[in-house]
Amino acid sequence: MVNLTTRLTRNRPAYRTYDYLVNHYVYLVAKGLVMTQLNQERCVACRRDSPPVEQEEVAELHAQVSDWDLISEDGISKLDRVFKFDNFQHALDFTNEVGSLAESEGHHPRLTTEWGRVAVTWWTHKIRNLHRNDFVMAAKSDQIYRDLVADDT
Repeated sequence: MVNLTTRLTRNRPAYRTYDYLVNHYVYLVAKGLVMTQLNQERCVACRRDSPPVEQEEVAELHAQVSDWDLISEDGISKLDRVFKFDNFQHALDFTNEVGSLAESEGHHPRLTTEWGRVAVTWWTHKIRNLHRNDFVMAAKSDQIYRDLVADDT
C-alpha cells in the first residue's frame, strides 16, 4: 500500500517535493479540509509567481484576525492594525518582539512605533498583494500583544 506522501512525491526532486507538499497543505487548509490556528502556522517561502489569497479565502482568514483592517495602498491589499500601549517602553518592547518574529519567519512588516502605539502593516512584497503568510503573521502579532499585555497586569 502506497501512503499519501509517497503518492504525492513520486518522481519529484527533493526541493520540488517540499514545495509541492507545502503548497498542497496550504491548498487543503484554504479549502477548509484541514483546520489550523493561524498563529501556530509557519510562513512558507513565497516567490513572485505565488498566487495571492482568493477573495473567499480573504473573508475566511480575516474572520480569524478580525481586529485587523483590510486596506489598499497604491492598489496593494494590506492588513493594518494599531496596537495601544501605556507608554513608549511597552510599545518598543512589542516592536522588538514583532521584529524578532519577522526575522525568524522571513516575512517583514511595516512597523511604526510612537509613544503608546505601534502601527503594523502586513503584505507580501514579492507579489504586491496579500498571501496566507500575512494572515499568519497578523495572528502571531496578536498573540505577542496578548502575551505582553497579560505580563503587564
